[in-house]
Amino acid sequence: MQLDKSAIEAHNEYLIKDHERRFNYIAAEVQDVEALLQKLIDFQVAIPSWALGTGGTRFGRFPGGGEPRNLEEKIEDIGLLHALNNSSGAISLHIPWDIPENATHIKALAAQHGLQFDAMNSNTFQDQPGQAFSYKYGSMQHVNKAVRQQAIDHNIEVIKYGLDLGSTSLTVWLSDGSCFPGQLNFRNAFQNTLESLQQVYSALPDDWKMFVEYKAFEPNFYSTTVGDWGQSLLYASKLGSKAYTLVDLGHHLPNANIEQIVALLLMEGKLGGFHFNDSKYGDDDLTVGSIKPYQLFLIFNELVEGMDARGMKHATDLGWMIDASHNVKDPLEDLLQSVEAIMITYAQALLVDRKKLAEAQLNNDVVTAQEILQQAFRTDVRALVAAARLRSGGALNPLAFYRQHDIRAGLINRRGSKSMATGL
Repeated sequence: MQLDKSAIEAHNEYLIKDHERRFNYIAAEVQDVEALLQKLIDFQVAIPSWALGTGGTRFGRFPGGGEPRNLEEKIEDIGLLHALNNSSGAISLHIPWDIPENATHIKALAAQHGLQFDAMNSNTFQDQPGQAFSYKYGSMQHVNKAVRQQAIDHNIEVIKYGLDLGSTSLTVWLSDGSCFPGQLNFRNAFQNTLESLQQVYSALPDDWKMFVEYKAFEPNFYSTTVGDWGQSLLYASKLGSKAYTLVDLGHHLPNANIEQIVALLLMEGKLGGFHFNDSKYGDDDLTVGSIKPYQLFLIFNELVEGMDARGMKHATDLGWMIDASHNVKDPLEDLLQSVEAIMITYAQALLVDRKKLAEAQLNNDVVTAQEILQQAFRTDVRALVAAARLRSGGALNPLAFYRQHDIRAGLINRRGSKSMATGL
């Protein structure tokens, strides 16, 4: 389903006067607003293919209809998002949920929608039909070498699919761990995992990156073999220069200082990318910025400061991706909200007066440091984000356009009310 550009133009024309009034007000307060707008235009957030369908709980799943039934339709949905916000220019695939049967065709379809392929994601947390060995007791940590080899071979296969599509990174998330004390030997589990990752790492092309994702708990609740950022950093450091830590905002114990983790990983040159979401209790995978927007701002504050300190390019030197589960929302509406929250927070972080903040820190002026950060966070930058979107051909209000044109009804009409996306 491709959007009519004239419909977006008509939408923008209707809203343009109010937008210009709000933009002129905020633009007068921003130094070098043109440079800021260009950074917003350049910044792209990858959409995971599995987030295009309704998520589920341990007890049930309630699909809303019109979900993409195959990889082609997933690309079409992300192309639709990108046409609306011009900030969703990449797709992240999960294998074997999204095996490209004809890579040339899939790559051409993505290009038609202005999309590139972000990180490829492997799956050793589910057993697949015809699989020789089960991952019930782990994959890369497993006591059985044959199970470990199966997981290694799968990740190498994922790399090959990525090469066909033009991806340059592999994300490895392992559900490996234990549910009860004594179930496994911690040191042996770590060593088995490291040796397995080393074999996958050796298959990486020279221009690829490996992202080692961590998670405090779930599905194992006593121990996780890659349970926190320290363990991930340890793996990445032992693997080599192409291995990095990936931070998922929901993969931490309650009240973890994620912004400090980000700062230290950047300092070590081992921060590879982000999975954006939000949470109240654990890995809730809620809409970005819906629960703890100030924490998200503080994380972006460290990202901007740390990347600038290392001379990194905001748009391309880290991987930016949403990782969410939509249980009660239209997935496309939720993704529009999440991308908007990311862009707003990024814009706010760009407003921080770095010179004054550094002076306040050197003078131990705690009050001024807090005021500088909160001044940026409390600034309404929505008009700046909308202006960047307008300049790149998107809709001034993507969510309003989506609803006004009843896009979900159109998808249901084409795909049916019982369609369900592949994945969880």
